Amino acid sequence: MRAFEYASPTTRDQAIGLLAPAWGQAEVLAGGTDLLALMKDDVIQPKRLVNIKEISDLHGITGSAQGLRIGALTTLGDLADNVNVVKNYPALAEAANEAASPQIRNMATLGGNLCQRPRCWYFRNGFGLIPKNESGKDLVAEGDNRYHAILGNDGPAKFISPSTIVPALIAYGATVRLVGPKGRRELALEKFFVVPANENEREHDLGSNEIVTEIVIPQAGSVKAAHYEIRQKEAFDWPLAVAAVGFKMNGSTVQSARVILGSVAQVCRRRSPAECQAAQPQRLQSPAGAGCRATRHPESRRRCRMIRDRFNTNVPNLCPALRWKGQFVLSEPDPTVPRSNDGLFWCLHTQTCIGPDGELAEPGNCASNNRTCHGTGKCG
Repeated sequence: MRAFEYASPTTRDQAIGLLAPAWGQAEVLAGGTDLLALMKDDVIQPKRLVNIKEISDLHGITGSAQGLRIGALTTLGDLADNVNVVKNYPALAEAANEAASPQIRNMATLGGNLCQRPRCWYFRNGFGLIPKNESGKDLVAEGDNRYHAILGNDGPAKFISPSTIVPALIAYGATVRLVGPKGRRELALEKFFVVPANENEREHDLGSNEIVTEIVIPQAGSVKAAHYEIRQKEAFDWPLAVAAVGFKMNGSTVQSARVILGSVAQVCRRRSPAECQAAQPQRLQSPAGAGCRATRHPESRRRCRMIRDRFNTNVPNLCPALRWKGQFVLSEPDPTVPRSNDGLFWCLHTQTCIGPDGELAEPGNCASNNRTCHGTGKCG
């Protein structure tokens, strides 16, 4: 780690005055779980660190008739354990509780989680946000592109947005508040994330001399939300895909909907066609049923089929009979493609489970279209 200046302001104005008008000179230090790793690996070399932990009004969670205000320095552990969040925003509490490990959740802040840099291994090894080799070829497209964008990757940037909490926040309609030399501003959280066109741009709508101060979520009221991740293991791991759904309900009728995909693109993706169908007046038995209904929209189904290519393979054939909580799975076992958290999928034809090795737990005759689910996991 290189030498740097260290400042610890106690007010927002002091912190803004210590930051630089251009990236690279100064960085904000909150929990430090991402920043310090980047500095140790010499990915960034700031001349000054501005510790904002002494700014008291950036801490805490407060509720009101208008909604919930979460200070940027609130740790993920405190967010997951907050009684108000657990009661009124359970999907957010679940997302926070599933992030990282207990040790990291006790240090990492919500503001830092929003502002963390991509986990792209080219970026983490000093090749930049848009990594290229000496001849100008795209390292991601030409090299190992596991865990990179599978949606919206036709441009130069192919990393994925790393926060697993943001989809749940967007599902609840959260906004983020920033402060800088020009004053305060507030924007929808989904607008905070942008796709850089070159190395001189960043992946956040955040100036080098601005800081995130708080996240505001409207009163939950009739909003029902759900959050789900697909990982290779339940322990500390980065998800292969994240989905969050938020429904504004009128009794059992959906009035409006938000369907968000995470860990598949440079920004969290809103799935408008699925939202439109889910928002049509209809009666639903439960919020979980609403989530399943949204994921079965043809556009969502096409997008689910694109959760692949992280191992440089072609798009696998997907069996529509094999579903796991709304997610489509491989119709044939492939040792290079990760399975789910618990490795169990559900066959709609046999009404039985398929195991992590692709073997049906109880092979049998399909009850639909005279299909047979074979012991190989193939339904044909």
